[in-house]
Amino acid sequence: MNETIAYKVLTEAEMTALLAGTFLGAQVDLADGYIHLSTASQLEETVRRHFAGRSNLFIAAVDVAMLGDAVRWEVSRHGQLFPHLYGALPLEAATAYGKLTLDAAGHIRLPAKHNDF
Repeated sequence: MNETIAYKVLTEAEMTALLAGTFLGAQVDLADGYIHLSTASQLEETVRRHFAGRSNLFIAAVDVAMLGDAVRWEVSRHGQLFPHLYGALPLEAATAYGKLTLDAAGHIRLPAKHNDF
């Protein structure tokens, strides 16, 4: 794939772990052996399927190019290639992060900078 930015949806505790320097993964990530990431076009379905009804979520934009060979693009939902991070997510790879918010049309606003929470 030629996409350089992927996204990770995080709970408040997970965001706190990332801000401390390194995120090792959510329970599902640890069980699967990699950190699940989504491209911008995959993100809304990921949130609908796996985070429905949840509040106080955060999103981190991840520079997958910075992570090199630790990121593998693998077939998953609907035959799409998803970025999977085999290893920890260092804070330095998070190019932007903040609360997961929606615009007026109900679409996810992608983080553009590092926001306090």
